[in-house]
Formats: sequence, structure tokens, C-alpha cells
Amino acid sequence: MKIKHFDIHKHSNVFIIAELSANHNGSLAVALETVRAAKRAGADCIKLQTYTADTITIDSKKEDFLIKGTLWEGRNLYDLYQEAFTPWEWHQAIFEEAERNGLVCFSSPFDKTAVDFLESLQAPAYKIASFEITDIPLIEYTASKGKPIIISTGIATMEDIEMALAACRRVGNNDIALLKCTSSYPAPIDEANMVMVKDFEERFGVIAGLSDHTMGATVPVVATCFGAKIIEKHFILDRTIGGPDASFSMNEQEFTDMVKSVREAEKAMGVVDYELTEKQAKGKDFSRSLYVVKDIKKGEVITEDHVKSIRPGFGLHPKYYHTILGQKVNCDLEKGTRMQLDFITNSINDEK
Repeated sequence: MKIKHFDIHKHSNVFIIAELSANHNGSLAVALETVRAAKRAGADCIKLQTYTADTITIDSKKEDFLIKGTLWEGRNLYDLYQEAFTPWEWHQAIFEEAERNGLVCFSSPFDKTAVDFLESLQAPAYKIASFEITDIPLIEYTASKGKPIIISTGIATMEDIEMALAACRRVGNNDIALLKCTSSYPAPIDEANMVMVKDFEERFGVIAGLSDHTMGATVPVVATCFGAKIIEKHFILDRTIGGPDASFSMNEQEFTDMVKSVREAEKAMGVVDYELTEKQAKGKDFSRSLYVVKDIKKGEVITEDHVKSIRPGFGLHPKYYHTILGQKVNCDLEKGTRMQLDFITNSINDEK
């Protein structure tokens, strides 16, 4: 997968997305400063959500349209989205600010008109939000644009995931990433199930990642260790500005710390390599080896009192310990001498 100048693959660094969402709190100036702050915090990308209250729901006060069991308990869907949406007339300015700051910018479309609008802005990729994974017509239409498709799985069953992937592939788009997500705000850490990141990659043959709503950086670090190549976190300048997503969003310092932890986790993972570095090889000096620990006269038989496996590691390898016991030495050996096979009367160098 390639998103602008970022190559995302099994051996690439994690692509880190700062999700703006509703964290502009109705101010374009705040939105633009959030872009700059995301860059300072080490994000690779700033992501928007492109909808209006009218494109995502209807203005109805019926019971079905009241939110239950979430952070937004009792609120009306239309009213919430009216508050949270990012005005479409802001998008170009945000895209341009991201470009000036060297950030990728793309969005989650919530209907076909949003896709068309984002196409006019030359969005380099698309994100399908967790709650839209069942909207197969939307996924097909979005995927048909030929851009990378990143799909969150917060409410998805196995069947939902399979149908979403099939929708992308049906229109010839195999440039797909799946993000493990828990659609709870904030999400409890014991429901993160980061082992599924690796399963996504292996089972579905896609790039795997994380869309995270837990608090802190623990889950992103664990996801990195399980092979996540995309990590998305909600980002806010300052939680005191308020807004629907403020309580579970990271501020600049927290996001900076998370990025640092993820980058350190990447380095710590390393590669499968049994060759020692120069520094590790030097450490062999402190390993065990065979030394003479009691003077031995020429012709004497070596006993356990004469030779021991001790530090440092300059003497004979300890694997020869039982081989040399009971053998006669061919010269006088002082305490502290590095043991060698050449000191044995009947040379056993063939056993090296």
C-alpha cells in the first residue's frame, strides 16, 4: 500500500494517523492549529470525517434516534452530528495546511456525495469507519476510486469483514488495510484483543493495524509488536476545549509520547538474526571458560580440583570439561592459565 510518499508493507515503519474528528470544536483556526500540532507530535497523517448531519442520519426525535449505552447517552443522533461534523468548506484549507506541514491528509466518507467531494480534493486514500462496515454500497463506491482503503472493524463480525473485503475486491481494489478497533469510548483495555492484528494479516491477506480508543499508549505499543502497520488515535489540542470526542482523545504531549513509544517498540522488535554484533561478541569476554585453578605438574592427571569453568571467557570452551578430566598434562601449568587442548599428553585436538 502506498499513500502519497509512504510505503506501507510488512517491513515498513508504522503509519501513524492523528484523527481530528470533532476536535476542532467548531473553529477552523483550532482545526488548522491541530494539524500543526499533529506534525509536532510526530504523526504521519491527519484524518478527517466527511459528513453532515443530513448525510449520516435524519432529523428525527423518535426513540430509535436517541443514543443509548455510550458516552453520548440520551443525545439525539442528528443533534450530535450537527455539533461534531467538520464543515466541508474547511476541508480544502485543512488539506492545504497538512500539505504545508508534510502530513498526509485524507478522510472517512459517510456517503457517496462525500466520496465525490473528497475526490475533488484528490484525497490519497479513504477510511471506512467502524459503523459503516455494513454499508456495502458505500464501500464498493469508495473502493471503485482505486485509492487505498482502510477499514475499521469496531462492530464487525467475521461475516461483516468478509463482505467488506469482497466489496473492495469486486471492484478491483486489493489495496486494503484492516484496523482492529473496539467501538467503545473510551475502550476498555481488556477488550483490545491485539492478537487479532496478526490474525487479520494472516487470515485475510491484508495490511493490519489499529484504530484505538483506549486511554494511553499501551495498546498501540502492543499492536506494533503484533505487526500493526497503521495506528490511528484521536487527537486534540487540549481536552479543555471540549467536544464530543475530547474525553478519549490524546493531547499533543500524550500523542508525542505515544509516537516515541511506538518508534522505540519498532526498534526493539528488530529482526531474526543469530549473528552477534561487535558489542555482543565483546561480551563473550565475560562468559565462562576453562582455567587452571590449581598448579599442575607435568605428567599429573587433571582432576576437578585443577580445572574449573569460570569467568572470563578466554580459555577452553566448557564443553571440553569432561573430555580433559583424567587426562595427563604435558607441561607445568600455573594457576590462572587458560586451559588448552595442546596441554594434554595424548593430544585430543581432533575433538575440537
